[in-house]
Order: sequence, then C-alpha cells, then structure tokens
Amino acid sequence: MKQLVVILFILMTSFNVDAQQRRNMNRIPQTSSEPSEKEIAKRKRMAEDRKDEFIANFITTLEADDFQKEIIKQHLNSFYDEKIGIFKTPYERTFEREQAIKKLEETHFKELENLISKDDMGKIKEMIKGNFDEKEVKKKKKRKEKKKNKG
Repeated sequence: MKQLVVILFILMTSFNVDAQQRRNMNRIPQTSSEPSEKEIAKRKRMAEDRKDEFIANFITTLEADDFQKEIIKQHLNSFYDEKIGIFKTPYERTFEREQAIKKLEETHFKELENLISKDDMGKIKEMIKGNFDEKEVKKKKKRKEKKKNKG
C-alpha cells in the first residue's frame, strides 16, 4: 500500500512538471508591438542603402556617359522618393493611388527623353514597371571580378 501511494505521488508530480514545461514552451515572450525609434531609423537606413544599391546596379546596365548616368541616378532617386510619398498618402480608394502612380511613371522621366538614347529610356521604363532583373547584373559583376582576379 505504501508503495502504491509513493508511485502515485511520483506520477502526479512528474505529470505536473511535464505540463508546466509544455506550457512554457508554447509561451511566446512578450515584446512591445511598436518598434523603437532606433529600430525605425535602422530600417530606414537599410532601405535607403538597398535603394542606392539597386539604382547603382541598374545604372551599370545603361550605355550613357558618366554625366548622363548621374542625372539618371538623381531622377531615379527622386522618382522612388515621390512613389513612397504616394504610398504614404491616404487615399479613399486604391484606384486613386494607382492613377497617381501611373501619372508619376508617365511624367517623371519626360525631361530625360531628350538627353538619353531611346534604348536607355526603354530600359528605365521597364525598370520602373518592375521588369529589371538585378540578380543577372550581380552575376555579371561577379564574373567580371573573377576574370579580373585571375588575369
């Protein structure tokens, strides 16, 4: 009888410990839902760096001279800043936002049409529509660097 009581006591205790461990494993630690200003600033910096890298990779595909590339780079930076501004602006309907973006895409690069070749202008229009394959440009850069290092 004593052995039965001891065994029951041990079983009850082990089940209780096991249940507490399972409950603790499923618990997600509480963190503040709002990011701190430091985190926001860090993410903005990272996004800005990523945007600059993306534009720099795109610029390497163009056939323009250095002066034209610098002007294109400035236009692309201002284009993306204005596009972000459109996304941050509250619109009553998505149709209005889409129209604003479409108007921006059509009018923002009008000045450049006389300065750069039609081929480069076509590349810019394709890029702003999202048809730029940055991975391919990165692969070509790596290949050039490998050839340069070997030779």
